[in-house]
Amino acid sequence: MQNEKGSTVLKHVDWFTVILYIILVMAGMVSIYAASYDFDHANMLSFAEFSGKQFRWIGLSLLLGLVLLLIDVRVYENYAYVIYGSVLFLLLITIFIAPDIKGSRSWLVIGPMSLQPAEFGKFATALCLAKLFSSYNFVLNASRKNYMLALMVIFLPVVLILAQKETGSALVYLSLFFVLYREGMSGLVLLAALCAVTFFVVAVKFTGSLLLGIPSGQAAVFIMIMVLIVAMLAIYCKDFVAARNVFLWFVVSGAIATILEICGITIPGTIFFISIITVSLVYCTLLMFKSPARKLLITVGTAAAAVVFLFSVNYAFTSILQPHQQMRIKVALGMEEDLRGAGYNVNQSKIAIGSGGLFGKGFLNGTQTKLKYVPEQHTDFIFCTVGEEEGLVGSATVILLFLILILRIITIAERQPTVFGRVYAYCVASYLIFHISINIGMVIGLCPVIGIPLPFFSYGGSSLWGFTFLLFILLRIDASRRERSF
Repeated sequence: MQNEKGSTVLKHVDWFTVILYIILVMAGMVSIYAASYDFDHANMLSFAEFSGKQFRWIGLSLLLGLVLLLIDVRVYENYAYVIYGSVLFLLLITIFIAPDIKGSRSWLVIGPMSLQPAEFGKFATALCLAKLFSSYNFVLNASRKNYMLALMVIFLPVVLILAQKETGSALVYLSLFFVLYREGMSGLVLLAALCAVTFFVVAVKFTGSLLLGIPSGQAAVFIMIMVLIVAMLAIYCKDFVAARNVFLWFVVSGAIATILEICGITIPGTIFFISIITVSLVYCTLLMFKSPARKLLITVGTAAAAVVFLFSVNYAFTSILQPHQQMRIKVALGMEEDLRGAGYNVNQSKIAIGSGGLFGKGFLNGTQTKLKYVPEQHTDFIFCTVGEEEGLVGSATVILLFLILILRIITIAERQPTVFGRVYAYCVASYLIFHISINIGMVIGLCPVIGIPLPFFSYGGSSLWGFTFLLFILLRIDASRRERSF
């Protein structure tokens, strides 16, 4: 009976996704071999080499995937909270028992193996979030309590991972906000996140010069805030009169400030701009009697929060972030080069990718790779090996394979008959999108270096197992959909 059930499950598995998984992990192993190639000990399957060790992890991952497919899907649904709680406990004890490795306590050493519990927290959090959303009568927008529960599920592992001093791994969990958006969260939350990132980058990058008496970065962000207010009044509140008047007030105030600056009349620029914001907000508040009160209040609150956030940027950048984190951000923004320090990896990676040209230098012919110019090339910077040896064509092929996988997962998500399956699938897609975008972005210098591996490519058993858990649990859930139809 059990054999019949197992054969039924395997019959209904989405094998196209499995084939994509196998192609990616095997391509990853070949890339690891190329990145760590040793002329004197050239054996791809030797356990003394990184590629051989990765091959062992791949074999174990395939076995793990088979086991995950054979487990009854009800186990994942019924024990989602137990799995989540167990992983949270593992993350907690990791803080105290893990050895200090490069300032981080995130790796558990078990004999000859080292495991990173944060990688397993991803599938546990996805299961817990899916279970929460599939609860009886649970609707995200129904009450604030539901929002708080969903946020608690996401942020508990984030807090524990931050306590391990693993900022990169913690940031991955924020990608789950895309899942909340799919399940009904207002798009204003994503807009707020986008604005926060934009304001932070502009305020930090343009701090060297003054504009209208204040740092040009702050002045630019003030202008962006005013544009945001006008746009929200016109589009979100549909109050075109208020939008017009606020815009005119802003233009007149800016013209006055510019004239005074040209005439050499000194006015505390920060106070002047704050007055512009304040008067505009007061004016908007007075209009609440004629406009939709809730929407106008949200607009007023957004502007006020944006101003508070702006003046907290400098404190957060200089007091909260560590010096090496500050330098990585400055390098990514082009404020510093630091070619021998924080910018060394990225600079060498860009040289390697650029030297690959259209078709690359050929397998095992990458000079940057063979001469070990790029540190950690077999882990976080594995993509530069692809770029150097396989060129633009090879890099585009890898990105295309990832894109096909993500689109396939979204297709699987939309065909799920249960909320549990749909939410879990979108969690998997969100993790992959974040990992791939940030990893490739940091390798080519578009993002700060935060230590996020490239799924299925970067060397490491924890990362590979983590994504194997995510993907094969999804395949088991999807297979159950087809089982129910028979």
